[in-house]
Amino acid sequence: MCNYCGCRDFPLIGQLSAEHESISDAAGRLRTAIHRGDPDALRALDELVALLTPHTTVEEDGLFAELRAEGSLTDAVARLCAEHSDIHGVLGAVDRAAPDWPTVLAALDRLHRHIDNEEHGLFPAAVIALPIPAWDRITPAATPATGSAR
Repeated sequence: MCNYCGCRDFPLIGQLSAEHESISDAAGRLRTAIHRGDPDALRALDELVALLTPHTTVEEDGLFAELRAEGSLTDAVARLCAEHSDIHGVLGAVDRAAPDWPTVLAALDRLHRHIDNEEHGLFPAAVIALPIPAWDRITPAATPATGSAR
């Protein structure tokens, strides 16, 4: 994950990047389970999907919506949303009785490239493109007791 440009200092980007790490770890566990013929591969798939679904929602309804409204990165956002649909479609359509693991592995490869594109392309560009009021709208609120983001 990116650590050089400072974009993780923006709370939403920091949250999404941390989620990318968790998603990458879960994808790695799934890949390992598939290669080993582990009967728990479906459980690993479920864990990955459980991480991906809320993450994608936050990206698309928050950061991507603001980037669409700003206008300079609409092509990149459209491509990333199409990738979300593709990856979710593959992972969500696995036949649990006869999983097509090669198709899942190909989707995991696309997921890896997708995360890399967001981390090293879109996130740094978003920091430059979006005005402060946009960041104010999409920044996770701090909880009063701890001061940490929700």
